Amino acid sequence: MNLPIEKATFGAGCFWGVEAAFREVKGVVSTSVGYMGGDFPNPSYLDVLARITGHAEVVQVEYDPQYVSYEDLLAVFWDIHDPTTLNRQGPDRGEQYRSVIFFHNAQQAEAARRSKAKLQMSGRFTKDIVTQIMPAGEYYLATEEHQQYFEKKERMSL
Repeated sequence: MNLPIEKATFGAGCFWGVEAAFREVKGVVSTSVGYMGGDFPNPSYLDVLARITGHAEVVQVEYDPQYVSYEDLLAVFWDIHDPTTLNRQGPDRGEQYRSVIFFHNAQQAEAARRSKAKLQMSGRFTKDIVTQIMPAGEYYLATEEHQQYFEKKERMSL
C-alpha cells in the first residue's frame, strides 16, 4: 500500500541552509522556502526582513512516509540549529529566524511536543528549548531566487 506524500514545515533560522539540510534526507520528495506564522497577507522577503509581518522564514518539506518518518525529520530539525536561542540563529537576528515547528495534523503536533520534551530532558542543552509548536497556517512561497539558493550558488561558481 502506497502512503500519500505528507507535508512538514519548519523554521530554524535562515531558510537557505535549512532547506539545503532537508534536501539531503532520503525520502524527502521536494522542498520549498517561504513564510508562515504572521499576520500580513502575501509578504515579500523585504517585508519579512523589516520585521513588520510576524512571519518566520520556513522550509516546507514534502516527504514519503514509506522512506522517512516525521520523527526522522524532527531529528534533522533539532540537529541543524540551536533551539535555545530566542529569535536568533548565529548572526541572524529577528523573529523571522525563530525556532518553530508548524504542524499539519494532530499526529505531528503530538510528535513535535514529545520530541521537544525528550530533547529538553536529555541534557543536550543547558538552556531551555524555546522552539514554538504551532498549527500550520497560510504558507507564502518565497520568490524563485530564494528556492534551492545554495544549489544555485554552487552551480554558478562552477
